[in-house]
Amino acid sequence: MRVDELAPAPGSNHRAKRKGRGTGGKGGKTAGRGTKGQNARGRGKVARGFEGGQTPMSQRLPKLKGFNNPFRVEYYAVNLDALTDIGLAEVTPEILMAKGVAHKGTLVKVLGRGTLSIPVKVSAHAVSKSAEAAILAAGGSVTILPLPHKIRPPAKGNQFTNR
Repeated sequence: MRVDELAPAPGSNHRAKRKGRGTGGKGGKTAGRGTKGQNARGRGKVARGFEGGQTPMSQRLPKLKGFNNPFRVEYYAVNLDALTDIGLAEVTPEILMAKGVAHKGTLVKVLGRGTLSIPVKVSAHAVSKSAEAAILAAGGSVTILPLPHKIRPPAKGNQFTNR
């Protein structure tokens, strides 16, 4: 058998029915689509999301854009093992920035991962309870620095009263 002798099996191919070629035979006039209505016209389909003229769901629902909390305070996390690696008796945000542990202009929060073997005097904007317990247990001290005025969290109670 050669390539030019290849052919489909007998009876497997059918000629396409020619519809809509006049009224003188089957498939003429309405071409098998019935009379009138959406499916008789054009493709018989509508755009995605079309609900028959009713306002679509995508337009009825509110547009959610998210929420940005104006009172969020973001801290740069520094763990106890990083303080141990520094090995100094006093740690402040400026020292952490100089050593490359924290970034410039960020608020520092000390977290409790790791252990302390030497007493360390820690000054930070926030300290977790576990970190504070570990620092005090090692003989050190903790000083909480005040937050800058522009990012100070609101007073307790209704935070939206002055808006």
